[in-house]
Amino acid sequence: MKDIRICFLVLAAMAFSASPAQRKELSQARTILKSGKRVEEAEKLMTNLLKDTVNRTNKRIYALWYESVLMQYQAVNEKLYMKQKQDTAQFYNLTRRLFTVAETLDSLDARPNNKGKVSLEYRQENAEQLLKYRPNLYYACTYFIRKGDYKTAYAYGEAYMDCARQPLFADHRLDSLDARMPEVAYWTTYCGYRQDNPVLTLRYRQLALQDTARRESTLQFIAEARRQLKDDSLYVATLRKGFAYAPENNYFFPRLMDFYNTRGDYQRALSTVDEALRHNSRSELFLFAKSTVLFNIGRYDESIALSDTLIAMNDSLPEPYYNAGTAYINKALKLHPLREKKQVRSTYSLARPYMERYRKLAPQQKQKWGPALYRIYLNLNMGKQFDEIDRLLKE
Repeated sequence: MKDIRICFLVLAAMAFSASPAQRKELSQARTILKSGKRVEEAEKLMTNLLKDTVNRTNKRIYALWYESVLMQYQAVNEKLYMKQKQDTAQFYNLTRRLFTVAETLDSLDARPNNKGKVSLEYRQENAEQLLKYRPNLYYACTYFIRKGDYKTAYAYGEAYMDCARQPLFADHRLDSLDARMPEVAYWTTYCGYRQDNPVLTLRYRQLALQDTARRESTLQFIAEARRQLKDDSLYVATLRKGFAYAPENNYFFPRLMDFYNTRGDYQRALSTVDEALRHNSRSELFLFAKSTVLFNIGRYDESIALSDTLIAMNDSLPEPYYNAGTAYINKALKLHPLREKKQVRSTYSLARPYMERYRKLAPQQKQKWGPALYRIYLNLNMGKQFDEIDRLLKE
């Protein structure tokens, strides 16, 4: 008990001895702010005082700090309004600092006194003032996006949205009344995506999805984040959501088909492509995807028929020729080479024009048409053509 009493007396003595110095710094800061000159010095005086943990619950210090930042902000803002050259990044930095200081001051202001009563001294005035400046947090976010500084842009977007959960702005119901919130959430999500950080990308996804003008992109960012986190179930669920929302978007459907095909889940792949064709029965992408699935499950005649449909629609697409040619080769491989020799030759003859056309349309794909033509020419006893392919494959 004696030790506790001695400790208390020491702390009291320390507080008492620091008090005159503290009063001096506060007085000096008020004088500087009253003069309106070199107000950044007043801010430095306050931040120096806050290095001492004893001072960190003194809201008078934070109030003067807020005022010093506010005066700097207003001075730079006036110069920008007058189109005088100013550091834009510095202006936005002051904006964010203003909100940070005000929110800390508000948390101190909201503490109950020794009678358990809360008497808010600064909230109403500061909130009304800061709401006028809050759009600059949004403009800062877009400014740094244009600069390619996605980390800083993310911080400003987050600061803008964070106002909605701050008690300082509780009376203004920003979460329900601020129509810009979903757009800011989108840009913040975009910044997380551009930083290649799946956790940051997903943090504001629900709010970002409310921005219907950019929902397709948001779903793409979410899917990429799920893929990076190797969360297959949520990855494919997001792809399905994106496909349902935008069936012809060139991101969702191809990746959804790739997911099913690489895992051998051809039944789901087939039902998905049928769903896509119900949306657009003339889509070259959907028709080709179905041709590929049918090929994968060994329904070669149906795959060839769809490839022929695609070729009739657009004869410059290379892949339908490859699908049809390979389907004929696989049909030939299922035949007995001796008992069904004529049918084998006939089937390879059917494969030949498709694969030769594929070669012309995709000459760079030698690893695909080379082995196929090698087998075709070998089985058709086409010596000259076979020798050419043999040479090409050995190069």
